[in-house]
Amino acid sequence: MTTPTTEPFDAVDVIVTKRDGKVLSDAQIDWVIDAYTRGVVAEEQMSALNMAILLNGMTRAEISRWTAAMIASGERMDFSSLSRPTSDKHSTGGVGDKITLPLAPLVAVFDVAVPQLSGRGLGHTGGTLDKLESIPGWRAALSNEEMLDQLEDVGAVICQAGSGLAPADRKLYALRDVTGTVEAIPLIASSIMSKKIAEGTGALVLDVKVGTGAFMKDIERARELARTMVDLGTDAGVNTVALLTDMSTPLGLAAGNALEVRESVEVLSGGGPADVVDLTVALAVEMLAAAGKPVPEAEVRAALSDGRALGKWNDMIRAQGGDPDAELPWAAHTQDVLAEADGVITAMDAYAVGIAAWRLGAGRARREDSVQAGAGVQLLAKPGDTVRAGEPIMVLHTDTPERFGRAVEALEGAVTIGEAFTPGTVVLDRISGF
Repeated sequence: MTTPTTEPFDAVDVIVTKRDGKVLSDAQIDWVIDAYTRGVVAEEQMSALNMAILLNGMTRAEISRWTAAMIASGERMDFSSLSRPTSDKHSTGGVGDKITLPLAPLVAVFDVAVPQLSGRGLGHTGGTLDKLESIPGWRAALSNEEMLDQLEDVGAVICQAGSGLAPADRKLYALRDVTGTVEAIPLIASSIMSKKIAEGTGALVLDVKVGTGAFMKDIERARELARTMVDLGTDAGVNTVALLTDMSTPLGLAAGNALEVRESVEVLSGGGPADVVDLTVALAVEMLAAAGKPVPEAEVRAALSDGRALGKWNDMIRAQGGDPDAELPWAAHTQDVLAEADGVITAMDAYAVGIAAWRLGAGRARREDSVQAGAGVQLLAKPGDTVRAGEPIMVLHTDTPERFGRAVEALEGAVTIGEAFTPGTVVLDRISGF
Protein backbone atom coordinates (compact mmCIF):
# COMPACT_ATOMS: atom_id res chain seq x y z
CA MET A 1 0.00 0.00 0.00
CA THR A 2 1.39 3.39 -1.02
CA THR A 3 1.25 6.36 1.28
CA PRO A 4 -0.37 9.42 -0.39
CA THR A 5 2.00 12.32 -0.97
CA THR A 6 1.46 15.26 1.36
CA GLU A 7 1.45 18.56 -0.50
CA PRO A 8 3.00 21.59 1.28
CA PHE A 9 0.06 23.87 0.40
CA ASP A 10 -3.64 23.67 -0.25
CA ALA A 11 -4.93 25.16 -3.53
CA VAL A 12 -7.88 26.83 -1.80
CA ASP A 13 -5.56 28.69 0.59
CA VAL A 14 -3.53 30.00 -2.37
CA ILE A 15 -6.72 31.11 -4.15
CA VAL A 16 -8.03 32.88 -1.03
CA THR A 17 -4.71 34.70 -0.55
CA LYS A 18 -4.98 36.29 -3.98
CA ARG A 19 -8.77 36.67 -3.81
CA ASP A 20 -8.28 38.85 -0.75
CA GLY A 21 -5.68 41.00 -2.53
CA LYS A 22 -2.67 39.68 -0.64
CA VAL A 23 0.77 38.84 -2.04
CA LEU A 24 1.57 35.21 -2.83
CA SER A 25 4.82 33.93 -1.34
CA ASP A 26 7.60 32.51 -3.51
CA ALA A 27 6.90 29.06 -2.08
CA GLN A 28 3.17 29.32 -2.85
CA ILE A 29 3.89 30.34 -6.45
CA ASP A 30 6.48 27.62 -6.99
CA TRP A 31 4.11 25.01 -5.63
CA VAL A 32 0.94 26.05 -7.45
CA ILE A 33 2.62 26.12 -10.89
CA ASP A 34 4.32 22.77 -10.30
CA ALA A 35 1.20 21.19 -8.79
CA TYR A 36 -0.99 22.42 -11.66
CA THR A 37 1.49 21.00 -14.20
CA ARG A 38 1.39 17.66 -12.32
CA GLY A 39 -2.43 17.67 -12.21
CA VAL A 40 -2.66 18.09 -8.42
CA VAL A 41 -4.30 21.52 -8.71
CA ALA A 42 -7.57 21.08 -10.60
CA GLU A 43 -8.60 23.12 -13.64
CA GLU A 44 -11.40 24.84 -11.73
CA GLN A 45 -8.98 25.81 -8.96
CA MET A 46 -6.45 27.33 -11.35
CA SER A 47 -9.37 29.06 -13.12
CA ALA A 48 -10.33 30.69 -9.82
CA LEU A 49 -6.73 31.74 -9.16
CA ASN A 50 -6.42 33.21 -12.66
CA MET A 51 -9.58 35.25 -12.10
CA ALA A 52 -8.27 36.48 -8.74
CA ILE A 53 -5.05 37.57 -10.50
CA LEU A 54 -7.08 39.32 -13.22
CA LEU A 55 -9.09 41.24 -10.62
CA ASN A 56 -6.37 41.98 -8.04
CA GLY A 57 -3.13 42.02 -10.04
CA MET A 58 0.34 40.96 -8.95
CA THR A 59 3.45 42.76 -7.75
CA ARG A 60 6.60 42.84 -9.89
CA ALA A 61 8.18 40.27 -7.56
CA GLU A 62 5.14 37.97 -7.83
CA ILE A 63 5.11 38.12 -11.64
CA SER A 64 8.85 37.51 -11.77
CA ARG A 65 8.54 34.44 -9.51
CA TRP A 66 5.47 33.17 -11.43
CA THR A 67 7.45 33.43 -14.67
CA ALA A 68 10.47 31.67 -13.15
CA ALA A 69 8.22 28.85 -11.93
CA MET A 70 6.83 28.37 -15.43
CA ILE A 71 10.36 28.29 -16.86
CA ALA A 72 11.33 25.70 -14.21
CA SER A 73 8.49 23.44 -15.40
CA GLY A 74 10.54 22.52 -18.49
CA GLU A 75 13.91 22.72 -20.21
CA ARG A 76 16.06 25.75 -20.95
CA MET A 77 18.03 26.20 -24.12
CA ASP A 78 21.68 27.24 -24.01
CA PHE A 79 23.33 29.22 -26.80
CA SER A 80 26.61 29.86 -24.96
CA SER A 81 28.46 27.57 -27.38
CA LEU A 82 27.76 29.88 -30.32
CA SER A 83 30.54 32.08 -31.69
CA ARG A 84 28.28 35.14 -31.77
CA PRO A 85 25.79 36.82 -29.42
CA THR A 86 22.05 36.13 -29.71
CA SER A 87 19.13 38.53 -30.01
CA ASP A 88 15.46 37.77 -30.50
CA LYS A 89 12.20 39.59 -31.17
CA HIS A 90 8.64 38.89 -30.05
CA SER A 91 5.52 40.53 -31.45
CA THR A 92 2.22 40.50 -29.63
CA GLY A 93 0.54 39.91 -32.99
CA GLY A 94 -1.25 41.91 -35.63
CA VAL A 95 -2.55 42.01 -39.19
CA GLY A 96 -0.01 41.81 -41.99
CA ASP A 97 2.72 41.47 -39.36
CA LYS A 98 5.31 39.59 -41.39
CA ILE A 99 8.22 41.47 -39.78
CA THR A 100 9.96 38.37 -38.41
CA LEU A 101 10.56 37.11 -41.95
CA PRO A 102 12.82 39.95 -43.18
CA LEU A 103 14.07 40.83 -39.68
CA ALA A 104 15.81 37.56 -38.75
CA PRO A 105 18.08 37.40 -41.82
CA LEU A 106 18.70 41.16 -41.68
CA VAL A 107 20.04 41.00 -38.12
CA ALA A 108 22.10 37.90 -38.98
CA VAL A 109 23.96 39.94 -41.62
CA PHE A 110 25.71 41.77 -38.77
CA ASP A 111 26.97 38.63 -37.02
CA VAL A 112 24.26 38.46 -34.36
CA ALA A 113 22.42 35.12 -34.21
CA VAL A 114 18.61 35.16 -34.19
CA PRO A 115 16.92 32.12 -32.55
CA GLN A 116 13.31 32.89 -33.48
CA LEU A 117 10.90 30.36 -31.98
CA SER A 118 7.56 31.20 -33.56
CA GLY A 119 3.96 30.06 -33.51
CA ARG A 120 0.91 29.55 -35.67
CA GLY A 121 -1.98 31.90 -36.24
CA LEU A 122 -5.24 31.79 -34.33
CA GLY A 123 -8.18 34.03 -35.15
CA HIS A 124 -7.46 37.29 -36.96
CA THR A 125 -3.69 37.37 -36.30
CA GLY A 126 -1.42 35.45 -38.65
CA GLY A 127 1.21 32.93 -37.61
CA THR A 128 4.83 33.13 -38.75
CA LEU A 129 5.10 29.36 -39.21
CA ASP A 130 1.95 29.28 -41.36
CA LYS A 131 3.49 31.90 -43.62
CA LEU A 132 6.77 30.08 -44.03
CA GLU A 133 5.05 26.76 -44.66
CA SER A 134 3.72 28.20 -47.91
CA ILE A 135 7.32 27.84 -49.21
CA PRO A 136 7.69 24.40 -50.87
CA GLY A 137 9.73 22.01 -48.73
CA TRP A 138 10.24 24.31 -45.74
CA ARG A 139 9.92 22.63 -42.34
CA ALA A 140 9.19 24.17 -38.98
CA ALA A 141 10.24 21.31 -36.69
CA LEU A 142 13.95 21.26 -35.84
CA SER A 143 15.80 19.45 -33.09
CA ASN A 144 17.80 21.54 -30.63
CA GLU A 145 20.99 20.29 -32.31
CA GLU A 146 19.74 21.30 -35.77
CA MET A 147 18.77 24.71 -34.43
CA LEU A 148 22.22 25.29 -32.90
CA ASP A 149 23.98 24.13 -36.08
CA GLN A 150 21.90 26.49 -38.20
CA LEU A 151 22.51 29.42 -35.86
CA GLU A 152 26.25 28.80 -36.12
CA ASP A 153 26.28 28.24 -39.89
CA VAL A 154 23.64 30.72 -41.11
CA GLY A 155 23.03 32.99 -38.12
CA ALA A 156 19.22 32.87 -38.20
CA VAL A 157 16.54 30.27 -37.63
CA ILE A 158 12.75 30.53 -37.51
CA CYS A 159 11.16 27.35 -36.19
CA GLN A 160 8.54 26.00 -33.83
CA ALA A 161 9.25 25.77 -30.12
CA GLY A 162 9.82 22.30 -28.74
CA SER A 163 7.31 20.81 -26.31
CA GLY A 164 9.90 20.98 -23.52
CA LEU A 165 9.89 24.79 -23.17
CA ALA A 166 7.63 26.05 -20.34
CA PRO A 167 5.05 23.21 -20.49
CA ALA A 168 3.12 24.88 -17.66
CA ASP A 169 2.39 27.76 -20.04
CA ARG A 170 0.63 25.51 -22.56
CA LYS A 171 -1.84 24.35 -19.91
CA LEU A 172 -2.35 27.84 -18.52
CA TYR A 173 -2.76 29.41 -21.97
CA ALA A 174 -5.54 27.02 -22.94
CA LEU A 175 -7.26 27.56 -19.59
CA ARG A 176 -7.14 31.36 -19.83
CA ASP A 177 -8.72 31.16 -23.28
CA VAL A 178 -11.89 29.49 -21.96
CA THR A 179 -12.25 31.27 -18.60
CA GLY A 180 -12.28 34.95 -19.56
CA THR A 181 -8.84 35.64 -18.11
CA VAL A 182 -6.84 36.20 -21.32
CA GLU A 183 -6.64 39.95 -20.59
CA ALA A 184 -4.79 39.63 -17.26
CA ILE A 185 -1.51 41.49 -17.86
CA PRO A 186 0.52 39.46 -15.31
CA LEU A 187 -0.59 36.27 -17.08
CA ILE A 188 0.01 37.63 -20.60
CA ALA A 189 3.47 38.89 -19.65
CA SER A 190 4.53 35.71 -17.85
CA SER A 191 3.22 33.55 -20.71
CA ILE A 192 5.29 35.39 -23.32
CA MET A 193 8.38 35.88 -21.21
CA SER A 194 8.57 32.37 -19.75
CA LYS A 195 9.03 30.98 -23.25
CA LYS A 196 11.42 33.72 -24.38
CA ILE A 197 13.63 33.46 -21.30
CA ALA A 198 13.62 29.64 -21.45
CA GLU A 199 14.66 29.95 -25.08
CA GLY A 200 17.99 31.27 -23.83
CA THR A 201 18.49 34.41 -25.90
CA GLY A 202 20.87 37.03 -24.52
CA ALA A 203 18.83 40.02 -25.72
CA LEU A 204 15.16 40.51 -26.55
CA VAL A 205 13.22 43.23 -28.33
CA LEU A 206 9.45 43.26 -27.84
CA ASP A 207 7.09 44.64 -30.49
CA VAL A 208 3.94 45.50 -28.54
CA LYS A 209 1.14 46.30 -30.97
CA VAL A 210 -1.48 48.95 -30.23
CA GLY A 211 -4.74 49.56 -32.11
CA THR A 212 -7.80 47.89 -33.57
CA GLY A 213 -5.89 44.97 -35.07
CA ALA A 214 -3.89 44.32 -31.89
CA PHE A 215 -4.67 42.47 -28.70
CA MET A 216 -4.11 45.76 -26.84
CA LYS A 217 -6.44 48.44 -28.20
CA ASP A 218 -5.43 51.12 -25.67
CA ILE A 219 -1.94 52.61 -25.53
CA GLU A 220 -1.86 52.84 -21.73
CA ARG A 221 -2.67 49.12 -21.36
CA ALA A 222 -0.07 48.35 -24.02
CA ARG A 223 2.47 50.46 -22.15
CA GLU A 224 1.70 48.58 -18.91
CA LEU A 225 2.17 45.23 -20.67
CA ALA A 226 5.42 46.40 -22.27
CA ARG A 227 6.80 47.67 -18.96
CA THR A 228 5.85 44.42 -17.21
CA MET A 229 7.61 42.31 -19.85
CA VAL A 230 10.70 44.51 -19.92
CA ASP A 231 10.92 44.22 -16.12
CA LEU A 232 10.59 40.42 -16.33
CA GLY A 233 13.37 40.19 -18.90
CA THR A 234 15.60 42.54 -16.94
CA ASP A 235 15.03 40.59 -13.69
CA ALA A 236 16.01 37.39 -15.54
CA GLY A 237 19.25 38.91 -16.86
CA VAL A 238 18.05 39.30 -20.45
CA ASN A 239 18.72 42.73 -22.00
CA THR A 240 15.12 43.64 -22.91
CA VAL A 241 13.62 46.60 -24.80
CA ALA A 242 10.05 47.16 -26.01
CA LEU A 243 8.70 49.25 -28.88
CA LEU A 244 5.02 50.18 -28.93
CA THR A 245 3.95 50.11 -32.59
CA ASP A 246 0.81 51.08 -34.45
CA MET A 247 -1.65 48.36 -35.47
CA SER A 248 -4.68 50.50 -36.31
CA THR A 249 -3.91 49.91 -40.01
CA PRO A 250 -2.60 46.62 -41.48
CA LEU A 251 1.16 46.44 -41.92
CA GLY A 252 2.17 46.53 -45.55
CA LEU A 253 -0.11 45.62 -48.44
CA ALA A 254 -0.69 41.92 -47.75
CA ALA A 255 -2.46 39.87 -45.07
CA GLY A 256 -2.21 36.14 -45.71
CA ASN A 257 0.44 33.45 -45.80
CA ALA A 258 2.06 33.28 -49.26
CA LEU A 259 1.02 36.89 -49.89
CA GLU A 260 3.08 38.02 -46.90
CA VAL A 261 6.09 35.88 -47.87
CA ARG A 262 6.12 37.59 -51.29
CA GLU A 263 6.05 40.99 -49.63
CA SER A 264 8.84 39.99 -47.23
CA VAL A 265 11.05 38.95 -50.16
CA GLU A 266 10.34 42.35 -51.76
CA VAL A 267 11.59 44.04 -48.57
CA LEU A 268 14.68 41.81 -48.54
CA SER A 269 15.29 42.78 -52.16
CA GLY A 270 15.37 46.51 -51.38
CA GLY A 271 11.71 47.28 -52.10
CA GLY A 272 8.43 46.67 -50.32
CA PRO A 273 6.04 48.99 -48.45
CA ALA A 274 7.64 51.79 -46.44
CA ASP A 275 5.91 50.88 -43.14
CA VAL A 276 7.21 47.30 -43.28
CA VAL A 277 10.73 48.48 -44.15
CA ASP A 278 10.74 51.16 -41.43
CA LEU A 279 9.57 48.79 -38.68
CA THR A 280 11.96 46.03 -39.78
CA VAL A 281 14.88 48.47 -39.66
CA ALA A 282 13.81 49.98 -36.31
CA LEU A 283 13.59 46.54 -34.69
CA ALA A 284 16.89 45.41 -36.25
CA VAL A 285 18.67 48.48 -34.86
CA GLU A 286 17.26 47.71 -31.39
CA MET A 287 18.17 44.00 -31.59
CA LEU A 288 21.74 44.73 -32.61
CA ALA A 289 22.21 47.36 -29.89
CA ALA A 290 20.69 45.04 -27.25
CA ALA A 291 23.15 42.33 -28.29
CA GLY A 292 26.05 44.75 -27.79
CA LYS A 293 26.78 45.21 -31.50
CA PRO A 294 25.21 48.57 -32.45
CA VAL A 295 24.94 49.37 -36.16
CA PRO A 296 23.85 52.74 -37.65
CA GLU A 297 20.39 52.78 -39.19
CA ALA A 298 21.76 53.74 -42.62
CA GLU A 299 23.98 50.66 -42.67
CA VAL A 300 21.08 48.42 -41.64
CA ARG A 301 18.98 49.83 -44.49
CA ALA A 302 21.86 49.28 -46.90
CA ALA A 303 21.85 45.55 -46.10
CA LEU A 304 18.30 45.37 -47.49
CA SER A 305 19.19 47.09 -50.75
CA ASP A 306 22.56 45.49 -51.50
CA GLY A 307 21.52 41.83 -51.39
CA ARG A 308 23.15 40.80 -48.09
CA ALA A 309 19.86 40.28 -46.23
CA LEU A 310 18.31 38.41 -49.17
CA GLY A 311 21.34 36.11 -49.27
CA LYS A 312 20.85 35.28 -45.58
CA TRP A 313 17.14 34.62 -46.22
CA ASN A 314 17.97 32.19 -49.01
CA ASP A 315 20.48 30.39 -46.79
CA MET A 316 17.97 30.21 -43.92
CA ILE A 317 15.17 28.82 -46.10
CA ARG A 318 17.45 26.23 -47.74
CA ALA A 319 18.81 25.11 -44.35
CA GLN A 320 15.25 24.15 -43.37
CA GLY A 321 14.53 22.24 -46.57
CA GLY A 322 12.79 25.04 -48.44
CA ASP A 323 13.34 26.27 -51.98
CA PRO A 324 13.63 30.07 -51.95
CA ASP A 325 13.34 30.14 -55.76
CA ALA A 326 10.15 28.07 -55.95
CA GLU A 327 6.91 29.64 -57.11
CA LEU A 328 4.70 30.44 -54.11
CA PRO A 329 1.08 29.29 -54.27
CA TRP A 330 -1.69 31.57 -55.48
CA ALA A 331 -5.32 31.11 -54.47
CA ALA A 332 -7.63 29.75 -57.15
CA HIS A 333 -10.19 32.56 -56.88
CA THR A 334 -10.06 36.35 -56.42
CA GLN A 335 -12.64 39.09 -55.91
CA ASP A 336 -12.18 42.87 -55.88
CA VAL A 337 -13.42 45.20 -53.14
CA LEU A 338 -14.32 48.60 -54.61
CA ALA A 339 -14.09 52.13 -53.21
CA GLU A 340 -17.49 53.49 -52.28
CA ALA A 341 -16.69 57.17 -52.87
CA ASP A 342 -14.17 59.61 -54.30
CA GLY A 343 -11.61 61.01 -51.88
CA VAL A 344 -8.67 60.15 -49.65
CA ILE A 345 -8.60 57.03 -47.51
CA THR A 346 -8.33 58.33 -43.95
CA ALA A 347 -8.62 55.03 -42.04
CA MET A 348 -8.51 51.29 -42.68
CA ASP A 349 -9.52 49.04 -39.79
CA ALA A 350 -6.77 46.45 -39.28
CA TYR A 351 -9.08 44.17 -37.29
CA ALA A 352 -11.64 44.03 -40.11
CA VAL A 353 -8.95 43.18 -42.66
CA GLY A 354 -7.62 40.48 -40.34
CA ILE A 355 -11.09 38.95 -39.92
CA ALA A 356 -11.59 39.01 -43.70
CA ALA A 357 -8.26 37.21 -44.27
CA TRP A 358 -9.20 34.65 -41.61
CA ARG A 359 -12.61 34.02 -43.19
CA LEU A 360 -10.97 33.58 -46.59
CA GLY A 361 -8.94 30.70 -45.17
CA ALA A 362 -5.66 32.37 -44.15
CA GLY A 363 -6.24 31.69 -40.44
CA ARG A 364 -7.85 29.15 -38.15
CA ALA A 365 -10.64 29.18 -35.58
CA ARG A 366 -9.20 26.16 -33.70
CA ARG A 367 -5.59 25.08 -33.30
CA GLU A 368 -6.20 21.88 -35.24
CA ASP A 369 -7.62 23.68 -38.30
CA SER A 370 -5.63 23.82 -41.53
CA VAL A 371 -4.94 27.04 -43.44
CA GLN A 372 -4.86 27.93 -47.12
CA ALA A 373 -1.42 29.03 -48.29
CA GLY A 374 -2.76 31.40 -50.94
CA ALA A 375 -5.70 32.93 -49.06
CA GLY A 376 -5.75 36.50 -47.78
CA VAL A 377 -6.27 40.16 -48.56
CA GLN A 378 -4.12 42.19 -50.92
CA LEU A 379 -4.38 45.95 -50.41
CA LEU A 380 -4.24 48.19 -53.48
CA ALA A 381 -4.60 51.39 -51.44
CA LYS A 382 -4.00 52.49 -47.86
CA PRO A 383 -4.63 55.58 -45.71
CA GLY A 384 -3.25 58.64 -47.51
CA ASP A 385 -4.06 57.31 -50.99
CA THR A 386 -6.58 59.08 -53.25
CA VAL A 387 -9.26 56.79 -54.70
CA ARG A 388 -12.26 57.07 -57.01
CA ALA A 389 -15.64 55.43 -56.47
CA GLY A 390 -15.85 52.03 -58.12
CA GLU A 391 -12.12 51.39 -58.43
CA PRO A 392 -10.58 48.35 -56.68
CA ILE A 393 -8.92 49.03 -53.32
CA MET A 394 -8.49 45.40 -52.20
CA VAL A 395 -8.28 41.96 -53.78
CA LEU A 396 -9.60 38.98 -51.83
CA HIS A 397 -7.89 35.61 -52.41
CA THR A 398 -9.24 32.13 -51.56
CA ASP A 399 -9.44 28.56 -52.85
CA THR A 400 -13.07 28.35 -51.69
CA PRO A 401 -15.16 31.10 -53.32
CA GLU A 402 -18.11 30.48 -50.99
CA ARG A 403 -16.00 32.29 -48.39
CA PHE A 404 -16.15 35.63 -50.23
CA GLY A 405 -19.53 36.63 -48.80
CA ARG A 406 -18.53 36.57 -45.14
CA ALA A 407 -15.17 38.18 -45.91
CA VAL A 408 -16.92 41.09 -47.63
CA GLU A 409 -19.26 41.39 -44.62
CA ALA A 410 -16.22 41.75 -42.34
CA LEU A 411 -14.99 44.66 -44.44
CA GLU A 412 -18.23 46.67 -44.29
CA GLY A 413 -17.33 50.07 -42.85
CA ALA A 414 -13.64 49.13 -42.59
CA VAL A 415 -12.46 51.85 -44.98
CA THR A 416 -13.12 55.54 -44.26
CA ILE A 417 -12.87 57.96 -47.18
CA GLY A 418 -12.60 61.68 -46.51
CA GLU A 419 -10.80 64.78 -47.69
CA ALA A 420 -7.46 64.81 -45.86
CA PHE A 421 -5.15 62.41 -44.05
CA THR A 422 -2.44 63.17 -41.52
CA PRO A 423 0.15 60.36 -41.45
CA GLY A 424 1.42 59.04 -38.13
CA THR A 425 4.50 57.05 -37.18
CA VAL A 426 4.78 53.28 -36.93
CA VAL A 427 6.79 53.39 -33.67
CA LEU A 428 4.76 55.09 -30.92
CA ASP A 429 7.01 54.66 -27.87
CA ARG A 430 10.09 52.88 -26.54
CA ILE A 431 10.50 51.28 -23.12
CA SER A 432 13.81 49.95 -21.83
CA GLY A 433 14.97 48.23 -18.66
CA PHE A 434 17.05 51.15 -17.51
